[in-house]
Amino acid sequence: MNNKYLISIVGPTAIGKTALSIKLANHFNTEIISADSRQFYKEMQIGTAAPTPTELAAAPHNFIKHISINDDYNVGAFERDAIALLTKLYKKHNVIIMVGGSGLYVNAVTHGLDQFPEVDPLIREELNIRLQKDGLESLQFQLKKLDPKAYNTIAIDNPHRVIRALEVCISSKKPYSSFLNAEKKARDFKTITISLTADRPLIYDRINTRVDLMIAEGLLDEVKKLKPKQQLNALNTVGYKELFKYLDDEWTLDFSISEIKKNTRRFAKRQLTWFKKDKDAIWFDYEANIENIVACIEQQIREI
Repeated sequence: MNNKYLISIVGPTAIGKTALSIKLANHFNTEIISADSRQFYKEMQIGTAAPTPTELAAAPHNFIKHISINDDYNVGAFERDAIALLTKLYKKHNVIIMVGGSGLYVNAVTHGLDQFPEVDPLIREELNIRLQKDGLESLQFQLKKLDPKAYNTIAIDNPHRVIRALEVCISSKKPYSSFLNAEKKARDFKTITISLTADRPLIYDRINTRVDLMIAEGLLDEVKKLKPKQQLNALNTVGYKELFKYLDDEWTLDFSISEIKKNTRRFAKRQLTWFKKDKDAIWFDYEANIENIVACIEQQIREI
């Protein structure tokens, strides 16, 4: 499959990745693979900004609402499933579009996952007990001491990621970050990464506007329906955990909404830091002309 190409569309949240992916899928007459881990869950539509029915109808999508919040699904399973699907799709298409802001999931497809040591399940169990008893901040503080590099690069507000990094540190007695960026798996396709960006204040304005729109579209009602299962890891994410605080009478609604905006802005900042590490990525302004992006991709295909 050495003449097969994966066009990976990345960038911070609310930058316009979905719209661009659909335009490119239509141009290349191909399908889209989502690498946005939050959009995998069929119960979470509004708060994850999943593609609308109109957008889904505009191009074939994969890995959108294909599992439940009750399912045990992780980046390793996604790597397996995505590579299997790509192998199938490349029998019909030379170009596939992948889109998503979850850097770890994007890298799992393009480079393969890093190999980590075995972890004693008791360590994970103890960390989860500490999370419930002492809160996430206690675990974040420990990770900062054991592995400052990981603390500054992983999704530090995601309890699952923090616990994963900590359990590796504790089990191996080595920094979690020391296992990253090892030799990657060979892929039978070539990746062209298109990164969208904008000035930081504009990104933040777009995020604030999107959150207001989510509230107007009924995010609170969506969260209310999910409240009985709020302890699930899938729901411990921005847009949901803040509104659970409101429903638990810990925060006001206005404060919860402001926290969603703040935490989403923080997430966008981490996304930009992650994607800027890719020296081969081609950066475009979020308002770039689609013809220019297509011309760049086609030139890359000719030159690779």
